[in-house]
Amino acid sequence: MSADGRSFEEPVGLKRHLGFSIFLILVGGYAVYSASFWSFKTGFFPLVIAIPLILLALAHLLLEVFGDSEKSTGPAVDVEFSKEIAPDVARWRAFVLFAWIAGFILIVFLLGFPIAVPLFMFLYLKIQSGTGWLQSVGLAGGAWVFLYVLFQRLVYLPFEPGALQVWLGF
Repeated sequence: MSADGRSFEEPVGLKRHLGFSIFLILVGGYAVYSASFWSFKTGFFPLVIAIPLILLALAHLLLEVFGDSEKSTGPAVDVEFSKEIAPDVARWRAFVLFAWIAGFILIVFLLGFPIAVPLFMFLYLKIQSGTGWLQSVGLAGGAWVFLYVLFQRLVYLPFEPGALQVWLGF
């Protein structure tokens, strides 16, 4: 430590942060440059990822260079687990959560994404959340309309059929 209380390793840490931010900006810039030569459908995904990457890395770079030099000495996130929930209940909740995720993946595989999303959303709202019929159907229908308009009409991105559709010849 120096006389003013700063660590001698701050410049090295700062150099690492600056270097990493510059690296991310260059990677994002290369992705944007490469995607600019592709068709819109092909280059859309890299642009959606690379442009926010560049903006966030640039914001981080500017904060490191011009931001306040005062750093927190405590942990970045203070996590305190609940002591009110028994470990058996917590394990059961985690199992149920992973079962819903596995069920969603299975439904996507069997029925395809456009059918799986509203079906899963309806089932989750009705069974797990205990939401009423009208709200469950309305939200699931809204999700289907949103996905249909966004992917089928605006982006023209057709989804693969589900395994059941292929097996039954639909």
